[in-house]
Amino acid sequence: MIPAISVLTNTPIPTNLTVISCPKSQKPPSKNPQNLNQTLKYLTKSGNLDEAIRLIESSPSKFTDPETYSQLLHSCISQKSLHHGQRVYKQLLKQEYSEKFLENHNLKGKLITLFSVCGELDEARIIFENAVENEGVPESVWVAMAIGYSKNGFLREALLVYVEMLWNCMEPGNFAFSTALKACADLRELWVGRGVHAQVVKSSEGPDQVVNNGLLRLYTQCECFNEVLKVFDQMPERNVASWNSLISGFVKEDKLGEALDVFRRMQREGMGFSWVTLTTILPICARVTALLSGKEIHAQIVKSARRPDVLVLNSLVDMYVKCGVVDYGRRLFDGMRSKDLTSWNTMLTGYAINGYMRVAMDLFNEMASCGIRPDDVTFIALLSGCSHAGLTEDGQKLFHRMEMDFGVSPSLEHYACLVDMLGRAGRIDAALVVVKNMPMKTSGSIWGSLLNSCRLHNEVPLAEAIANRLFELEPYNPGNYVMLSNIYANAGMWDSVNMVREMMQTRRIRKEAGCSWIQVKNKIHSFVAGGGFEFRNSDEYKKIWNKLREAMEEFGYIPNTDVVLHDVNEETKAMWVCGHSERLATVFSLIHTAAGMPIRITKNLRVCVDCHSWIKIVSRVTGRVIVLRDTNRFHHFKEGACSCNDYW
Repeated sequence: MIPAISVLTNTPIPTNLTVISCPKSQKPPSKNPQNLNQTLKYLTKSGNLDEAIRLIESSPSKFTDPETYSQLLHSCISQKSLHHGQRVYKQLLKQEYSEKFLENHNLKGKLITLFSVCGELDEARIIFENAVENEGVPESVWVAMAIGYSKNGFLREALLVYVEMLWNCMEPGNFAFSTALKACADLRELWVGRGVHAQVVKSSEGPDQVVNNGLLRLYTQCECFNEVLKVFDQMPERNVASWNSLISGFVKEDKLGEALDVFRRMQREGMGFSWVTLTTILPICARVTALLSGKEIHAQIVKSARRPDVLVLNSLVDMYVKCGVVDYGRRLFDGMRSKDLTSWNTMLTGYAINGYMRVAMDLFNEMASCGIRPDDVTFIALLSGCSHAGLTEDGQKLFHRMEMDFGVSPSLEHYACLVDMLGRAGRIDAALVVVKNMPMKTSGSIWGSLLNSCRLHNEVPLAEAIANRLFELEPYNPGNYVMLSNIYANAGMWDSVNMVREMMQTRRIRKEAGCSWIQVKNKIHSFVAGGGFEFRNSDEYKKIWNKLREAMEEFGYIPNTDVVLHDVNEETKAMWVCGHSERLATVFSLIHTAAGMPIRITKNLRVCVDCHSWIKIVSRVTGRVIVLRDTNRFHHFKEGACSCNDYW
């Protein structure tokens, strides 16, 4: 016997009465009165429900085949027409053979589905309960009710139907398993899902592809990556949905390189892809600045016989702008036949993070003139861009226009952008006034922006007061401790630096290591600050490094050791600066990419001042364009200058 699963719920089951009328279609060319069933079948298939039901109502005794009503109900379900479905149900109740009809499990399943898709769960439940009073009710009736609950958002109730089926000694099959697994995945009910998995294993019926995909989705949603791999490896057959689940599993584990490898393997095995695949893979390319992989996917989209939808095109534009190729992103954006608000926001964000704020503002004005109503995301992108570009006055004007001209009430995120904008510009007093007059409670992001402003402008006493608030709000956020430690170090207050570090050790808080990523061919290479000893001791590294050092000496470059916030001698500081992750990534790219090719680097932290100066000179010495993306924005280095104009 299949073991039962216990699911508890206190969720009420609301219902919503909705009547949806069905549009009339063309009448059939002619009616043959001697063949009413054939005429009814034609009307049903053509979707002319009014005529079909009127035909039954005019001659109910002529229609005694349950299959006729089954097809008619199927058409009502397809059109989500409650009105017509109710008329069919009424005819079934009126029929001379109504008892025979209503004992038909297929018809009961259709009626449950009809009322469910039309939001009439009470009616569906009444039919379901009448059906299960009798013995021998097939799995399809139980599953129809479970799917009805699931489609209407009552996932726990869907699981309860499954449990009720088990208590009635019904042995579930693949149809029931897939329904239960979907509910478990959406609810993140891992332990219930494991119970269903156990039943799948014990079932005499082997799991089909839908059930295996359901298991993959369950373990992916619940972030059980080892189980995802086991289920995937044991599947006798895999479809696109199977591969999509595996890719999603790698993404949830933050194994982005592995996710890209799975996509390539999927293509090598001739599996193809769905639009869901691409909307999962393209954001990965954007995150790690894997432009080559993104271009390969774009080529596959172009070759595809299907026209990409707006979601895919938005993901493609997002990939290009987040790889620093804004012009190409704009070409795609301009070529889109239809754009939604996300399309405009994606392009605006692309311009903002790449430092092209004047172009962003022009696009925003174009957006408004086209009648596209901006939302809170639109203004977060623009205000953040103004902050990092030093456009304080423009940003303030935009902030005040939000609600007045566009009806968007400033949220906490918008206030954080405004505070950051003022603080970066050195107007910390004005930023504090904004904080004081905010209509909502101050968050950690607001105080964090102020603390960063104190770092930029050496405001030590104010920084201490703000840091104490942050330690209360976010006691385990390492960034706050590191920021205060940096402020003390810049001021030469080494005792205070040690005090902050001891506090971090006591609370077991670790600083995030600086990491950088680059893509060379199809592989993502990562570098950690102070690491890469084998690479740094290689002959090829030393050769390039020595050439760069000689060239930089000619330009008068001297390492700015102020960025090393440790109380050590100058020689050690200079050595540590040279080991920053973005420098290792730059040298690696110079070695392993062809002359003249742009270098694209992603970093998990803010680029330091000295590395920024160093990369500017490298771009001039080598003639390379170097695109560095840090946590704040993009830096486009070319011929010794940076797109940020040294303000970031």
